Amino acid sequence: MTATTVDDLLTGELHPDRTALIDATGREFDHHWFCKTSWQAGNFLRHQGVRNEVTVGVVGEGPFALLACFGATLLEATVRFDPPTDLSEVDDFRALVAPVEDIESGTYAFPRGGQRVGYGAKPRQANVHHFDAGVWSENPSFPPLDVEASTSMLTDGERTLTHADVLETARSVVDDHGLEAGDRVVVRDSLAMPEVVVAGVIAPLLVDGVTVLSGESSDQDEQLGTFAVSRESAPESTVIDPVAYRD
Repeated sequence: MTATTVDDLLTGELHPDRTALIDATGREFDHHWFCKTSWQAGNFLRHQGVRNEVTVGVVGEGPFALLACFGATLLEATVRFDPPTDLSEVDDFRALVAPVEDIESGTYAFPRGGQRVGYGAKPRQANVHHFDAGVWSENPSFPPLDVEASTSMLTDGERTLTHADVLETARSVVDDHGLEAGDRVVVRDSLAMPEVVVAGVIAPLLVDGVTVLSGESSDQDEQLGTFAVSRESAPESTVIDPVAYRD
């Protein structure tokens, strides 16, 4: 747990033999794949103008949403999950990564220069970039990074957590609940709350654990891991309340 910024968790030693992520269908993704695909996501988002001091909105709770988050993080951008539909209200907004149907539905109002990035189906509108195809076509390597611990990483529009804040809170989660390598942490709450991302995704990465995305299709009564991140009861033996880590 020597990382000083979150990008350290993605650019160190890669482990193709260790599962890092399980999606709502039960599909497993190894640590090597997760890190390298995050690099590709970062390379792709760089073409959309993502950089330090801009905000990237991310919609969804699946692997593509997490790849967008970490791709933006590698570029020193701030990520806001589930942003408002009027994106002009988002500070320094640059890009929205969301399911194609959401972007093409007209739900979101984009400010001038705001980039539309869709995943899932192939976009029908010419001004929507295809995240899936763009990521897979990128180079699976990333330039050396020099990210400051004070760089903003996550926001909910009211509070913003820096890399230092995120890692400090993640280490508290690990220490408070005894997370260890191989432990499965099930995300049963919205990623729109930064502490859910920290407890459900960053904390497992710190200790070589596994993030399990429960998704809307999973049975709430089915135990998927040892730990759950939720503000409500869950079938897992230990529930990590993200509110407890909110300043």
